[in-house]
Amino acid sequence: MHSKPISAPLLAAILAGLAMLGPFSIDTYLPSFPAIAREFGVTTLELQQTLSVYLISFAVMTLFHGTLSDSFGRRPVILTGLVVFSLASIGCALAQSFGQLLLFRGAQGLSAGVGMVVGRAIIRDSFEGHAAQRLMSMVTMIFGLAPAIAPVIGGWLQGGFGWRSVFVFLALFGAALFAVCQWRLPETLPPPARQPFAPLPLASNYLKLARNLRLLLLSSAVALNFCGFFLYIVSAPAVIYNLLGLNENQFAWLFVPGISGVMLGAFLSGRLAGRVSPQRTVKIGYIIMFAAAVFNLSYSGFFEPALPWTVLPVMCYTIGMSLAMPSVTLIALDVFPRNRGLASSLLGFEHSFMTAIVAGIVSPLLSHADITLALGMLALLLSGWSSWMIYLHIESKASSDA
Repeated sequence: MHSKPISAPLLAAILAGLAMLGPFSIDTYLPSFPAIAREFGVTTLELQQTLSVYLISFAVMTLFHGTLSDSFGRRPVILTGLVVFSLASIGCALAQSFGQLLLFRGAQGLSAGVGMVVGRAIIRDSFEGHAAQRLMSMVTMIFGLAPAIAPVIGGWLQGGFGWRSVFVFLALFGAALFAVCQWRLPETLPPPARQPFAPLPLASNYLKLARNLRLLLLSSAVALNFCGFFLYIVSAPAVIYNLLGLNENQFAWLFVPGISGVMLGAFLSGRLAGRVSPQRTVKIGYIIMFAAAVFNLSYSGFFEPALPWTVLPVMCYTIGMSLAMPSVTLIALDVFPRNRGLASSLLGFEHSFMTAIVAGIVSPLLSHADITLALGMLALLLSGWSSWMIYLHIESKASSDA
């Protein structure tokens, strides 16, 4: 490992800020859905596509963020992404038609994933083993603030200045991150360790990683576990306005419990690092997630949506989710230690692709009732758990054959 020019807490804060671009781009403008729909004369289903376009472009570009950083270094890729994000946010704020808004939302998606993808590679460049898990957990804890405060900020901006101010805020956030990264973010991949940027070797590496069943199963576990929670995030307007009968300033009732769970789970993951094996940590995480999902389904089947019972299962679910996520992610990044940027890209691609499907297809189908949302959470969790269990079976078989 080469030297680390900044402290772990400061590096964690910077990487968490970069990872916040994604949830801020989604959650901050959710309270503005009715206002945007009125201004452009579009339906709720059409407006949902501003999420889908963003997430699809986010997913596609995550395939390249890590690869570019493997070839050109971590810093240049992050700084370029932040410039594009800020300009795209300005474009959204100035959009004069729904088509223009979709175009600039796509541009936001192309750049917003750079911090998440390259940040994971920076952690693995800089730390090993338990130290890496602790830093990943620290990043998750700080990052967890974003989905909690984003809709609250969005509600305030919507109420005070209108929906365009939300995108002005995002542009300023991107610019502030650029300044901080220019000032303090270290370059963790020295030139001798970089991969040549050549199409054929890159295509060969993509195929090698994409065909690896272990990496595919691990990335599926991370993505599907998260989607069980994300279903409620993208359905927030329906949950808040329709199911719970709240207003634009009360999105915190859903987001604060959920993100409190994320932060608590990440804290526990960091505390368990070095004391409990990663596989056992993941097992505990799944037990918590299943308990939450089953309670959620049981309550939804017998009672009307109400506070706090509609949101408490989401909080408990996220505790288990973020307890398991750092361990599964680090195991996945170690499948190909010489291509961690590319591995992180593939993790990010599947994560974003799954969330795009949840936002564009699953949420519109299920968000009309709490029972269907609860069924969706359980189905996504079962899928993620199945991926993890198949991975464990393959690892066990490989060990016994060795």
